[in-house]
Amino acid sequence: MKRLFSFLMIALLLLGSGMSGSTLSAAKVVRPIKTAVPARPKGQNDVVNLVTPKLDVVRVGFIGLGMRGPGAVERWTHIPGVKIVALCDLLPEHVTNCQKTLQKADLPAAAEYSGSTDAWKKLCERDDIDLVYIATDWKHHAEMALYAMEHGKHTAIEVPAAMNMKEIWALINMSEKTRLHCMMLENCVYDFFELTTLNMAQKGVFGEVLHVEGSYIHNLEEFWPYYWNNWRMDYNQTHRGDIYPTHGMGPACQLLDIHRGDKMNYLVAMDTKSVNGPAYIKEKTGKEVTDFKNGDHTMTFIRTEKGKTIQIQHDVVTPRPYSRMYQLTGTDGFAEKYPVEGYCLRPSQVSSTDVPNHEDLNAHGFVPENIKSALMAKYKHPIHQELEEIAKKVGGHGGMDFIMDYRLVYCLRNGLPLDMDVYDLAEWCCMTELTAISLDNNSAPVEIPDFTRGAWNKVQGYRHAFAK
Repeated sequence: MKRLFSFLMIALLLLGSGMSGSTLSAAKVVRPIKTAVPARPKGQNDVVNLVTPKLDVVRVGFIGLGMRGPGAVERWTHIPGVKIVALCDLLPEHVTNCQKTLQKADLPAAAEYSGSTDAWKKLCERDDIDLVYIATDWKHHAEMALYAMEHGKHTAIEVPAAMNMKEIWALINMSEKTRLHCMMLENCVYDFFELTTLNMAQKGVFGEVLHVEGSYIHNLEEFWPYYWNNWRMDYNQTHRGDIYPTHGMGPACQLLDIHRGDKMNYLVAMDTKSVNGPAYIKEKTGKEVTDFKNGDHTMTFIRTEKGKTIQIQHDVVTPRPYSRMYQLTGTDGFAEKYPVEGYCLRPSQVSSTDVPNHEDLNAHGFVPENIKSALMAKYKHPIHQELEEIAKKVGGHGGMDFIMDYRLVYCLRNGLPLDMDVYDLAEWCCMTELTAISLDNNSAPVEIPDFTRGAWNKVQGYRHAFAK
């Protein structure tokens, strides 16, 4: 009877899943959907740990002064060793407002570019600019960066830097061809908790890191009207997948040494149906939307070459508290920033001389607040030791924006590898297209290519560079 019952249950499960016994067997040998990797053009080499000549002064031109751009200009007035050469925006009033920022800082006025859709090209063509800082809408990021590198400029691009694989490979090839830096401006990797936790992980406090999580969960209802020409909502309407993955991906990939000893192999994505996106459009315009592509909530699961895993989520339309998730699971400990910030460790991982109340530690609950504070003080990252005070004063998402910009300038002036290279850009941005492929194929696994084209294991371990 038991045997019959078991047989029936298996049969029901197979029928319910739409799988026959032969299909189930075949599933064991299913391979991820292949992702094309174009051959590296002749004469090019990888730019892992790229070093360029030192710049005594970093001469910068800003493109895009609507939302993120003005804050960047203001932050750069506080960074030593820079010269703000040029300002560009489609709307002249945005340029004027940023000129006022320079005036307030007792800095000379910058050259102005505005009024036409190709004014930014004139900025890129100047011969007195070292770096082009791009803070426009997503759709123009890659095009502008490519043009800037073609004209001999390093590029720093707001997130996401690229929206599809074609743009990603174009940026990689241009950076390799020109030997110029192409960095995505991912600020979350400089968060105080995240950078401290990264330092702890690199020093072995959590044992071997096995699993990490990240996300962008942020209800944008009150912000949609501020995106010029409605570009961000339009993108959600016309594209499916995790279209804004980098805030979660950046910290996760640094924890796992991605393309610095490990690489991502494949992903699987799932999403909910679309409800709140089309409802918002109907509320604001009266238009019934029947072709809204992006689900309200998207989840992505990733496996690496070394058997580690990553989970990433995206949700910008439901009423939820802001969260980047940020969780780390190691063989000897756990870290979490949202919804509760804390650490869980084996007592053996922490010396009684390092933290108070060592005997109160356990491996199934967060450490007490005083122990957490002691750990964060002990493992404060060298970057924060140097910049925490001024970063919190200047601001920008609690100071992490300033640290991001400062580190970019610091590395350029000292001839050091940047904290984020073009392969980081590729790995974090590729989620946009690859998750859509997975979703459109019933959540099938999709291969994540090696964007370094063979150099992913050349460097062992992610580390920030410092001048000696």
